[in-house]
Amino acid sequence: MKDWSAEFVARASGARLVSGAPAREGPRRAAIDSRAVAPGELFVGLRGERADGGAHAPQALGAGAWGVLVSPEHSRAAAERAGEAVVLEHEAPLAAMQALARAWRRALGGGGAKVIAVTGSTGKTSTKDILVALLERERRTRSSPENFNTEVGLPLAVLAAPADTEVLVLEMAMRGADQIAELTAIAEPDVGVIVNVGAAHLELLGSLEAIAAAKAELIAGLAPGSTAVVPAHDALLAPHLRADVRTIAFGDGGDVRLSERRADGEVVIAAGGHEIVLEPSFGAGHRLPAHQLQNLLAAVAAAGAIGIEPAGSLEVELSAMRGQRVELPGGAVVINDCYNANPMSVRAAIDELAEVARARRVAVLGDMLELGASSPELHREIGRHAVQRGVDVLVTVGPLAAHIGETFTGEAHAVADADAAAATLAALVRPDDTVLVKGSRGVALERVAEALTRDREPDTTPAGSRVR
Repeated sequence: MKDWSAEFVARASGARLVSGAPAREGPRRAAIDSRAVAPGELFVGLRGERADGGAHAPQALGAGAWGVLVSPEHSRAAAERAGEAVVLEHEAPLAAMQALARAWRRALGGGGAKVIAVTGSTGKTSTKDILVALLERERRTRSSPENFNTEVGLPLAVLAAPADTEVLVLEMAMRGADQIAELTAIAEPDVGVIVNVGAAHLELLGSLEAIAAAKAELIAGLAPGSTAVVPAHDALLAPHLRADVRTIAFGDGGDVRLSERRADGEVVIAAGGHEIVLEPSFGAGHRLPAHQLQNLLAAVAAAGAIGIEPAGSLEVELSAMRGQRVELPGGAVVINDCYNANPMSVRAAIDELAEVARARRVAVLGDMLELGASSPELHREIGRHAVQRGVDVLVTVGPLAAHIGETFTGEAHAVADADAAAATLAALVRPDDTVLVKGSRGVALERVAEALTRDREPDTTPAGSRVR
């Protein structure tokens, strides 16, 4: 945004220019934390549940912010401290930041940038990471970092993209109805990817059909002529497909599907009547687990939608706590997949554990949250799946996860919290064990993974990512 004037930034955001030279060049990006704002950034004072960030505008200006965007009750105090900095005023700073992000999205790459939006009940972050690795060899590609996938994070990710960006990959999360629609209206994607639909947020949405409808807000928000990338033969999404939007299906029987797995780790993907050969450098022993293969197919489909056909080696660095593999002295391996959990993602993680373990399979599973009245039975189903996939030892963490143990027939330990789990595992783990750590964020199982791997270096061939 540096090429934009302060006056243009005001118009694009719908804000009023209270102070500062109208012709002053624009900011580098936007920020919402006054404690971390950097010189040249636009500080946006957002109202929270407990505090109004606009009250901290003077501190942001003192740190060298390009300017501030605040509600009217804070603009006067900010103007008194602004000096040559810009003060913008809007009754709803978040809406103004979102409008500014939409305007910047339209300006990226001289107005020709492509935006790919990715959502799904599980695997959306990994799919985003894989897609970026596929694209960045041929196009100037940027993506939303870590958790910048909400009504606050997504516009921040857009505003951080350099002006010469050719492809912007944005992750979209949701907690209920209308949220994907809001994000889609900001991002105006050319390609919308729905990785899958599963039993996440059942407590809020009530049914798989309602979850599918919420995810399909992405399809509904696409402009005619855009592309939707969806799982093949997904009955939940079928009612939401549009005749005026191109659909690319991935997976078995789809337009983009696995043709062959080769012994050397290569995968052959059938796409559009021809074959793509890729050599993924992530996965245990360079063999992709089933869920990561689906993520790869979705990413290949999305790349093809904007005219990019990848080939050759594929090196991916997945986001933190999403399957990182750490080898301990003595040979035990920890699979750190504790970023979040729902029934679909936990089953996939157990499948991966079953595929890659060299000896005992140890599963440390925490509560799966936001599942509503079905929660106890959904947890019991995980116990049955663990038995089917040959899990040897189970450690459940939390009162909901204890239901997993009710249907598990092997060695089981039930503990109250992450610290107790770490203490249990300290005496439990043997050389050559493979330990999966998986649970919802509220259970904080990263403390278990950290305790097991403290002061250890990651293995260079992780199950879920290549750490570099």
